[in-house]
Amino acid sequence: MRPVETGVTGSGTAAPQPRKQRFLPNLFRTTAFKLTAIYLVIFALFAGFVLGYVAWNAKRLLDDQIRSTIDAEIRGLAEQQRLGGIRRLVNIIERRSRGPGASLYLVTTPVGERLAGNVEALQPGALDQPGENEIEYARSSDAVDTPSRALVRVFMLPAGFRLLVGRDLEERERLGVVIRRAAGWSLLLVFVLGCFASWFVARRVLKRVDDMTETAQSIMAGDLKGRLAISGTGDELDRLALNLNAMLDRIGELMTGMQEVSDNIAHDLKTPLTRLRNRAEEALRSARTPDELRAALDASIDEADNLIRVFNALLMIARLETGRINDSMAELDLSEIVSGLAELYEPLAEEAGLSIVAEVAPDLQVSGNRELIGQALANLIDNALKYGQPVGEAAPVVRVAAGPADSQIELSVSDHGPGIPEADRGRVLERFVRLDQSRSKPGFGLGLSLAAGVVRLHGGQLRLEDNAPGLRVVMLLPKAPPKPVDMVEENPLPASTAPVKPAGLLSA
Repeated sequence: MRPVETGVTGSGTAAPQPRKQRFLPNLFRTTAFKLTAIYLVIFALFAGFVLGYVAWNAKRLLDDQIRSTIDAEIRGLAEQQRLGGIRRLVNIIERRSRGPGASLYLVTTPVGERLAGNVEALQPGALDQPGENEIEYARSSDAVDTPSRALVRVFMLPAGFRLLVGRDLEERERLGVVIRRAAGWSLLLVFVLGCFASWFVARRVLKRVDDMTETAQSIMAGDLKGRLAISGTGDELDRLALNLNAMLDRIGELMTGMQEVSDNIAHDLKTPLTRLRNRAEEALRSARTPDELRAALDASIDEADNLIRVFNALLMIARLETGRINDSMAELDLSEIVSGLAELYEPLAEEAGLSIVAEVAPDLQVSGNRELIGQALANLIDNALKYGQPVGEAAPVVRVAAGPADSQIELSVSDHGPGIPEADRGRVLERFVRLDQSRSKPGFGLGLSLAAGVVRLHGGQLRLEDNAPGLRVVMLLPKAPPKPVDMVEENPLPASTAPVKPAGLLSA
């Protein structure tokens, strides 16, 4: 016997149903269908209101025309009665009653006996009150069971005679039927076209949403290169797809970076860990005096400190990328930080056979974290001292400069060393990336990555430029907004002039 299919995949998750089977239920749940249906109802109500207003105006216009005709006939007949008496009026009514048309005439005695006219039967009391009224009547005794409606006016004549003049409302009734029929067909057509439009719009939207869903499912299944399709219309779905694609690109970059970092950690930290283990093993095997054991322990501690600094830098870069240090931002005087660091590194520069030249403009105010900016600048100066040995006839100078540049502050560190090839300048900002010519120097390739993270956190930009010869690293930081006048203290305290002492320099 053939087993019953349960619609569950081998992994235990429900298999997606074919699009044709789920299209109709999903169609009625789409926002596009609901909005179109709401617009259809609103438009139908508006169309019904317009048609009702037209019908009411047509009825009112027709009634006004009927009243004008009745008034004109009453004035003419009253004039005839005044000139020739009741007999002349009766003769005129008899003559007019025999003609075709919708006009109604009736002359009665004071007691209600019919003298002339084309009205055979009236509803009781129709002649008792003079003036305008809408009544039911019959032209002959045969039509009493199926009365017609008419708009009439009763006029009291001398000696108690009564004159009724009116118009049959059959034309108005026919016009009403025509308008009601047109309104019905119009609303039906609006409903049919609206349903078709709802189906068409919702189908197009649902198809694009289903395509996005399928792409998202493929991405969740592991195809991280999948991207949402763009129709090119620039509508809201295109904008959503563009933003989602940008998010997927960023996630892909982070995943690639995470994989590269994992590989680099496994590769670059294997050597110091192996060296640490070998030293400990060598100390256990060959050390015979306390001094030899102490020297082995000191070397192991130094190696462990280097590893701790590497992991601290990795944690700092991760915090920078997630923006979790924004709470420690404050207004800083960048001039004081740069001057202090340049002075702090002068002894190290002399030991390396170099000199530091600081060109710092006064009062460079930025909003940021003092320790992070100091750490980034210290890394750049340390790199310049390590890799900035002059090439050829170049001067052995490391130049540190800071000054305004439009709405930003430009901070640069320049050397006259071998520099970095243009093709590698973007790559060296990644973690654990070290060029071949720098592998003989101490370091782990985290200094420039940390500096780039600090600059991004502060909303700035880091550039690597050619110093001809050498390398020029430029940090662009936004200026701090000016303080309101009422917040400026009359006697502000002087800023601290203590230089920033970076903890654990990590060279690139």
